[in-house]
Amino acid sequence: MRRALYSLLIFLLLPFAWLRLQWRGRKEPGYTQHIGERFGRYRFKASRPVIWVHAVSVGETRAAAPLITALQTKYPNHQLLVTHMTPTGRATGESLFGDRVLRSFLPYDAPFLVRRFLDHFKPELGLIMETEIWPNLIAHCHEKTIPLWLVNARMSQKSANKYARFAKLTAESLAKFAGICAQTTSDAKRLTELGAPHIEICGNVKFDVTPPDSMLKLGSDLRERFGAARPTLLIASTREGEEELLLDALSKISIDKLLVILVPRHPQRFDEVAALVQKRGLKLQRRSANEPIDAATHVVLGDSMGEMFAYYNACDIAFIGGSLVPWGGQNLIEACAVGKAVLIGPHTFNFAEASEQAVACGAARRVANADALAQEVTMLLRDENARRAMSAAGIAFSQAHRGAVERILKIVTKERNL
Repeated sequence: MRRALYSLLIFLLLPFAWLRLQWRGRKEPGYTQHIGERFGRYRFKASRPVIWVHAVSVGETRAAAPLITALQTKYPNHQLLVTHMTPTGRATGESLFGDRVLRSFLPYDAPFLVRRFLDHFKPELGLIMETEIWPNLIAHCHEKTIPLWLVNARMSQKSANKYARFAKLTAESLAKFAGICAQTTSDAKRLTELGAPHIEICGNVKFDVTPPDSMLKLGSDLRERFGAARPTLLIASTREGEEELLLDALSKISIDKLLVILVPRHPQRFDEVAALVQKRGLKLQRRSANEPIDAATHVVLGDSMGEMFAYYNACDIAFIGGSLVPWGGQNLIEACAVGKAVLIGPHTFNFAEASEQAVACGAARRVANADALAQEVTMLLRDENARRAMSAAGIAFSQAHRGAVERILKIVTKERNL
């Protein structure tokens, strides 16, 4: 009955879905592309048996990379299908995997759309990344005996509180997963409290992401373009309400010739953030222009996709955005893996355990606000030994927590003859 009411609500909202896609497509054209896939209509078929991985957006797609590579190595006779919900996630998948995988949008969670998707691709195994609980999708996989796993699962307290509002439907859905591979004991505890019966703690697959050589080379090239000796601060994956605070704090960083690489989290905000920079009288250049960086330039806008590892390799210090205001923070593991001094704000509930561990081992430092960030940046740029110590700690931290992909594969493929 609970799922029937949920399905009725989804059905009533479907007529408005097309309008919402058109509305969002005004700023991000990707929302008006491949619309049929969101309604279970596909122009292609798999030529081999399918293993399906769902990665909703950019972060989940990047995290899924080592898992997808491992699956392709272990099951060379299968086709990998990667589904997304956002155009940026799909674009990230295209840049990471090219034609090595099939890709599509996941349909809306209406029963007849889910059936179309499953009947069309007939996956032999499904893996959903991180925090996606779609009751009809899970139920239909269960009914069709398709093992569907929630992997690299994380559940912040904020998300747990939201799911707890629909406690019985959430518990029913979690119980129908073939199993759950959680990142941490805290994630496992919250999932258990929501009703998940089968949980294994496997760690975070983001530690298994290896910086691509091509991106490291690009980062070295960018650094030469920026000025090899020029102090460089990367402000990565910023969110709404954060850039204003950060830009206002730049005047308090007393470092000559400081260059800031500013990379907003969402591409549709590139122009908005560029306007914020120019409003403050700061000279701006865009990465997409692919031009030499003038010595008088204050800010380089990182308006490109799939180059975050290059940006990390091109900077002296990386501040991880989404953490100065209460968005929950973004992934700091990649910056640590490249060996950069990492700074984070007070709000990191999306990556709580990794953030605390990074701070505890000296790989990262936490700042309370934008002014404190300016002070920390000034101090670190004047202290090369401190940056080197943080670099070494970051590399050791990222290496010490690897192995989640191997543990997940061992669990989800046990006793399955794929």
